[in-house]
Amino acid sequence: MSIEIVVADITRLSVEAIVNAANSTLLGGGGVDGAIHRAAGPELLAACRALPQHPAGVRCPTGEARITPGFALPARYVIHTVGPVWRGGDHDEPRLLARCYRQSVALAIEHGLRSIAFPAISCGVFGYPPELAAPVALGSLQSAGGDAPAMRMLLCCFSPSMAAIWQGALNAPP
Repeated sequence: MSIEIVVADITRLSVEAIVNAANSTLLGGGGVDGAIHRAAGPELLAACRALPQHPAGVRCPTGEARITPGFALPARYVIHTVGPVWRGGDHDEPRLLARCYRQSVALAIEHGLRSIAFPAISCGVFGYPPELAAPVALGSLQSAGGDAPAMRMLLCCFSPSMAAIWQGALNAPP
């Protein structure tokens, strides 16, 4: 397993799956979620609408993941996951964030995928501080990677400053 930090537009990456930092409806939104829906085309919204809801309006609870085709994206699949909203760190946010990454890797393994790209889940409008999210995410990926030793994992950052935070966490001693 390899983990790389890249500064790029996740919707243009040539990987088998990209991860969408979605909301629980899976019907699009702002940030990376909106960008993925726009780049994938209207078929992605239709595929998300077809996913079962439990409870009503919730297609993916926080900490879980769902998979759809990538449609017009270079990636064959989109793995949608719902990260926690940051509420100070005392509301199970680290466990839920770690679960997003683990569940996404589990879906990739289940579908026989060898490459996956992640955004900084919950670090946008959900307000999770990147300095706190990066070690949680990387630790989760490193532990999940034992089940997928040949998988290539990219952490796709939107800016060099965000990439520096993630690279620092990747290089930090265990």
